[in-house]
Amino acid sequence: MPENTEKIEEKVENIALEDKAVQIPENVSNEDGKKKKKKKNKKKSKKLDISEQTEPPTIPVSRFYSKFPEGKLMDYGEDNLWRTTNEEKRQLDRIMNDNLNDLRKAAEVHRQARYYAHKFIKPGLKMVEICENIENSVRSLLEAKDNDYTSGLAFPCGCSLNNCAAHYTPNAGDDTVLQYDDVCKIDFGTQINGHIIDSAFTVHFNPTYDNLIKAVKESTYTGIKEAGIDVRLTDVGEAIQEVMESYEVEINGKTYPVKPIRNLCGHNLDQYKIHSTKSVPIVKNGDNTKMEEGEHFAIEVFGSTGKGYVNDDLECSHYIRNNNHVSLRSAKAKSLLNTINKNFNTMAFCRRYLDRLGETKYIMALNNLVENGLVEACPPLCDIHGSYTAQFEHTIVLRPSCKEIIRLLVYYEKA
Repeated sequence: MPENTEKIEEKVENIALEDKAVQIPENVSNEDGKKKKKKKNKKKSKKLDISEQTEPPTIPVSRFYSKFPEGKLMDYGEDNLWRTTNEEKRQLDRIMNDNLNDLRKAAEVHRQARYYAHKFIKPGLKMVEICENIENSVRSLLEAKDNDYTSGLAFPCGCSLNNCAAHYTPNAGDDTVLQYDDVCKIDFGTQINGHIIDSAFTVHFNPTYDNLIKAVKESTYTGIKEAGIDVRLTDVGEAIQEVMESYEVEINGKTYPVKPIRNLCGHNLDQYKIHSTKSVPIVKNGDNTKMEEGEHFAIEVFGSTGKGYVNDDLECSHYIRNNNHVSLRSAKAKSLLNTINKNFNTMAFCRRYLDRLGETKYIMALNNLVENGLVEACPPLCDIHGSYTAQFEHTIVLRPSCKEIIRLLVYYEKA
C-alpha cells in the first residue's frame, strides 16, 4: 500500500510540474507574445421586485421581468378535456407558449396601469386627468416613443359615463368631472409589435349600482368559462345573456332588469387589428361560427338598465385608420395622414393624441380623411338618457391544451 501511494503522489507531482512548465501568463499570447484582451464580465442588471414600482408607475416592466408570467390558466370543457393530456397538443402548446412573451408583456403593463387606476380614481377628478394618468403610465411602463407604433397604447383610454357605454374620451376643452353617482367604464388597450391586450372594468362609488356591476362581471366570467375551441359563438352569447338577465337593480325606488346591450359584442384580435373577423355576441344570435385553436379573443360584456341597445351620440373623439388607398388633394390631409401612419398605423387614436403630437387646426383635414374612407370615425355609443351601463372585458388565448386569461394574475383580480 505505501509503495502504491508513493507512486501516485510522484505521478501527480510530475503532472503538476508539466502544467507549470507550459503555463502561459494571462496577458500573453502563446503565439507571438502579444497581450490578450481581458474579457470583461458583463454584469446582468438585477431584476427589481414588483413591490418597488412607483405610484404612478414609472419604472419600465422590463426592469421586473425578462420572461413575463403566464396569466390565469383554465381547462376546456368536458368535450375538449382530452387536450389537457394529449401529447401532440401539449407539444403544440409549448411551441405557442414561447411566442406569447410580447402579449404577456403588454398584459403586465395593463395590469400595473390598471392597479394604479383603481387606487387613484375618485370623485372630483376631471375625466381628462384620469385618461392621461393611465395613458402616461402605459407609455412609461413600455418606454413608448412618438413616431413608433410598434409598442404603446392599442387605443385611447375610454371613460364612458352612465348611459354612454363606449368610445368616449375627452376632447380638448372638455372639463367633465367624475361624480359620486357616476358609473364609469375604463377601457384601454396595450400592444407590443401589434399583439394586443384589450381589457376594461367599471368604476362606481354609490352602492346603489352594485348589482349592475355584479351582473356584468359575473356574465363576463361566464363568457370566459364557456369560450373554447370548437365552441359556437351563439352558445357563448346565450350563456352570457342567461346570467345577465337573472339580475335586477333598484334605483331611486324603481326596479330595473339588467339587460345585455345586444348590439355590442366581444371580438377576436389579430396583429395590429383590434376588431378582426369574428364577433362574440352577448346574446343568443344564431351565429354558428366556431372559435378555433390559437385564436385570441376579447370577451367583452356590456349591461344596461335602459333599452339594451346603443346609438351614436355626443362629439366624436375616437378614430381608426382603414386599409383603403385614396389619392388626396388636400396638402393638410396628406400631412395628417402621414402623422397617423407613423404614430398609430392601424391602431385607434383620438384627438388628444393629435394635439399631443403638435397637430393644430386639423379638424377639416381629419373630416376629409373620414369622408374619403381612409379613417373611420367611432363616435360614443349611448343607451337612452337616464339609464346606466357597465362593462367588463378580458383578453384570452385559446392555446392547444388550455385557455389563458392573459391579463389576470392573482394579486390583480380585484376586478
